[in-house]
Amino acid sequence: MEIRKDLLELQLSELDMLMSMYPGGDELVLDNPAAPTDIRRFVDGPREAPPPRLEFTLNVEVDEPKATVAMWCSFPPLYPEVLPKIHLRSKELSRQQQKDINQSLHSFLDTSDLGELCTMPVVQWIQENAGKHITLSLAELQSTNTQTAKEENKLTSLSRFWIYSHHIYRQELLRKIPALAKELDLTGFCLPGKPGIICVEGQTKYCEEYWHKLRYPNWKHISCKHREDVECKDQNEEAKFRLFNVFEELAFEAHGDYGLRNDYHMDLGRFLEYLKEHKCDYMFSIFFGVEGKESRK
Repeated sequence: MEIRKDLLELQLSELDMLMSMYPGGDELVLDNPAAPTDIRRFVDGPREAPPPRLEFTLNVEVDEPKATVAMWCSFPPLYPEVLPKIHLRSKELSRQQQKDINQSLHSFLDTSDLGELCTMPVVQWIQENAGKHITLSLAELQSTNTQTAKEENKLTSLSRFWIYSHHIYRQELLRKIPALAKELDLTGFCLPGKPGIICVEGQTKYCEEYWHKLRYPNWKHISCKHREDVECKDQNEEAKFRLFNVFEELAFEAHGDYGLRNDYHMDLGRFLEYLKEHKCDYMFSIFFGVEGKESRK
């Protein structure tokens, strides 16, 4: 993968600008606090290993109606010459309105000029457009107020499924895995290659539906190695349970330059690093029966 130091410089400059505009500790939160330092070392020095991506959540305040929208950003190595990944969440948004606002945001991003920094235009877009989606969400809640009051007294079941496959190569599966997660509002990741690892988290009923549909009709060499189940009272507890902001496909360098085919082995050292970043490295020994070692930088 091509990595250009001049583009990484732009990413660091943009992050510095955002941190100066949002100095509060809970306003801008880095997924990996060490990432800016690692990127700076890569840009300034002889470090050969590619640095981690800049990924962070920016909590954007909306005035009318009063609300906070969490804007999760991930900068690909070639950003801003390619678009960043951005996903919006808010406890004030219904599931449908959260889906709608993200679709509208992606349409807005598609009109952006490549090569231009775009986080601040997105912040402005959120401040101008999130209000109508929040208002619609409130209307939906009011129209079902009686049912909502009943449901509030119930606990919501959440789960995290850790799925292991001998391998994941087929393009059909590589399309189905993330599409089904998006359809069911599940977060997590897919690590293709050999072995293949999938993690999905969200409401228990949707995790179970995902597991059923994923195996059907004939995926045989697959098992759910581990599952975690909790009960939560509200969206704040659900947010704390989730370890991942979105569902993403991981692409760590393989042993050898073979592409995604039957002899493609993922770099499990980098996979362990990823699990540690998301506070779930305990799964490495569950999957592989050994304590892992991180890849050398």
